[in-house]
Amino acid sequence: MKLIYENEVYAIIGACYEVYNELHCGLSEAIYQEALEREFLYRGIPYMREVSLDVYYKGEKLRKRYIADFVCYDDIIVELKAVDLLTKDHVSQVLNYLHITKYPLGLLINFGHKIKLEWNRYVNI
Repeated sequence: MKLIYENEVYAIIGACYEVYNELHCGLSEAIYQEALEREFLYRGIPYMREVSLDVYYKGEKLRKRYIADFVCYDDIIVELKAVDLLTKDHVSQVLNYLHITKYPLGLLINFGHKIKLEWNRYVNI
């Protein structure tokens, strides 16, 4: 079974590992976000930062919106965390983003884990 966006995810995760190896854990999410943006630029990874995601209720757009850290390759939501442990709430956040946008793929990246970079991929079915 072939993974969707396999090469694109490989490129994004490679950029994340570069940031993690350079900065390690213990910094704020905003620092990792800025560093990752620079790494995306260095690697030529197409992205949009802090993307406002509209939410609709019965066809009407609500005033409140979600803000995704990045959307890469026009189809992949990338949500960053800098926490000791990812929780169900973090996963729910990515799944909600996928649900409201209908984007096919989301990545949850955690720079806060002390041993290694953590990441998970979520497919919008």
